[in-house]
Amino acid sequence: MNNIQFVLNTDKIIYTSVGDYNLADTFECGQAFRFDPYNGGYRGFIEKQLCHITLQNENGQNVPAVKDGENATLTVQLMHTLPTESEAIKIGQFLSLDTDYTALKKQFAENEIMAKAIEFAPGIRVLNQDFFETLITFIISQNNNIPRIKQLCDRISEKYGTKVGDTCAFPTAEQMRCITEQDYKDMKFGFRAKYLADAVAKVLNGEVDEAVVKSLSYEDAQEYLMQIKGVGPKVADCVLLFSCRQYRSFPKDVWIKKAMAQLFPDGIPKEIEGYEGIAQQYIFHYARHTL
Repeated sequence: MNNIQFVLNTDKIIYTSVGDYNLADTFECGQAFRFDPYNGGYRGFIEKQLCHITLQNENGQNVPAVKDGENATLTVQLMHTLPTESEAIKIGQFLSLDTDYTALKKQFAENEIMAKAIEFAPGIRVLNQDFFETLITFIISQNNNIPRIKQLCDRISEKYGTKVGDTCAFPTAEQMRCITEQDYKDMKFGFRAKYLADAVAKVLNGEVDEAVVKSLSYEDAQEYLMQIKGVGPKVADCVLLFSCRQYRSFPKDVWIKKAMAQLFPDGIPKEIEGYEGIAQQYIFHYARHTL
């Protein structure tokens, strides 16, 4: 892990010495569903703060991506409040700025196929998102496509989340307490309605506790999450990878299964062991665009 380097400038947090970061590849790869292109960057909620995220090259110009070794910065503008140092650290962790991706990619690239996958999309980062939001959005993601997932996430946010400017934050478990299974069906969540109702109920009554999940081993945490109706290994792995930093988690959808069969028929290469989830993002992106 690296120390997060930043300066506070009025409503902005400016992270320095950022390399190998691609905003589009990170925010549009299917790990987060409430970030959208906005004024040369992306806008979305981090720690319930509405943020505008941009990358700047060495000349201070906004760019969609930066390469490793560039003297680049990443700026997060808090759009309705002023940042504190503790928020800057949490937001940096959300953006995975405290993880040494240069070292990880060097390790992964010792495998020839992984080297190709990394070269194809080197700027992907695994975000460290809110646990409850990640749990709910990946239940919504089942048998769904990204545009539809985003639409449903926006729908529930607009109806039950806190209004911030011209948009709404994703609702908390407490804000979703009153939603019935029929309400979910009326909002067009379909078969997922009973799963969402069960997930919210279990979080509210303490049967599913974020602190417990984060204290468990990977295998035990996966089993723990699967007590929720409709949560199987894939959804559990997504929650563990994208909100709990369980980098052994390796979510398998149709693309990953196809990629593994074609690219790694002998199984997961030793070069990515322990960080399979981070490597999965490179494999997923590579497979979607080349296989």
